Amino acid sequence: MSATTRQRPAHRFDRLPLGVYLLAFSLFAMGSAEFLLAGVLPAVAVDLDVSLPSAGALITAFALGVVLGGPPFAVLSLRWSRRTALLTSQLVFAAGIAVGLVTDYWVLLCTRFVSGLAYAGFFAVATVTAVSLVSPDRKARASGVVVSGLSVAMVAGGPVGTLLSQLTRWQAGFWAVTVLTLVGAIGCAFGLPSTRSGVEPMVSAELAVMRKPRLWNIYAITILSTAAYMLSFNYLAAILTDVTHIPQVWISAVLALFGAGAFVGLTVGGRIADRYPRHAILAGAIGIATLSALLASFADRQAAVAPIVFLLGVAAFVLNPALYGRVFTIATDAPTLAGATTVSAFQLGISLTPVFAAMALGFGGPINSVAWIGALLAVLTVPLALLDRPPVAAMRTDGA
Repeated sequence: MSATTRQRPAHRFDRLPLGVYLLAFSLFAMGSAEFLLAGVLPAVAVDLDVSLPSAGALITAFALGVVLGGPPFAVLSLRWSRRTALLTSQLVFAAGIAVGLVTDYWVLLCTRFVSGLAYAGFFAVATVTAVSLVSPDRKARASGVVVSGLSVAMVAGGPVGTLLSQLTRWQAGFWAVTVLTLVGAIGCAFGLPSTRSGVEPMVSAELAVMRKPRLWNIYAITILSTAAYMLSFNYLAAILTDVTHIPQVWISAVLALFGAGAFVGLTVGGRIADRYPRHAILAGAIGIATLSALLASFADRQAAVAPIVFLLGVAAFVLNPALYGRVFTIATDAPTLAGATTVSAFQLGISLTPVFAAMALGFGGPINSVAWIGALLAVLTVPLALLDRPPVAAMRTDGA
């Protein structure tokens, strides 16, 4: 047995660099702001003396900032060190959140958009930085750990921030987000190397990568699969209340099961995505389709809902590391803009969920019918995943 063969198992299962976990923590801190506002929206409307739909526009402003912000920031920061780009986006984000808390509605609306831009910029550069810190066979695992910060924000950061805001004032949770973001920035300042990519970055090279059809196929999978599972998650509390009829005290626990499943999915997906990306994507898509259909069919059975929600979380996030891994494999020579567009694709999938939900509910369907739309969207990702089959020659050379 050669020395290389003897070392391979140990290398595959050792810990990732500290910088990867610092990036995950920072994404958790910043991502919590995305999921916090929905829980305190009525209080925001009353305090700012605006209508509830006007307060809801604050959520839309942040989402638009995320969708639109990643690619331009990626281009602007190409010639910066990655640490500089990360710190800049973190500080702009924290400043945007803080300024919005001490001003009026219109300034808050603008700062939410700016914070969304900064968040998208951080997310994009963070994933590129994470994969640059590890060997090529651990790219998907590293990006999966970073994305896990967002899943923790979804199931823990947002709810805990909402609880803090309800116990005090609605601004309290956002002040906590600001502090945690600054803590993350300090960690990144001292825990990440100040490096650029291995080659001189060029906007023309980055744009050339964006012309690859395989890359846009991955973006389509990202949008559809994200919308598929977020449909069920976004309306899960309503399903549990109106269809499952479980006590209110247990709703948070069931939502937490989705987060626990997401963590398991990211862990498993990160382990297998580098070697079997196509299998991970297919397994996730088929799992989302199957479990969404089961949720729609058995939402009225309390004993069935909890395990379905947990497994849906597993399926939803098992394919995310593979999606990032495919993007960074296809765009090996110019990953920054491609990675930023991936972030926009994820956010676009989330933002489209109200549109798809309206398709189900607009015709008088019950609230659990949104899960059927999610199942359909997941089914549509399967042929796209089958298309993502690189030539054998490409697999032998770069894994693309």
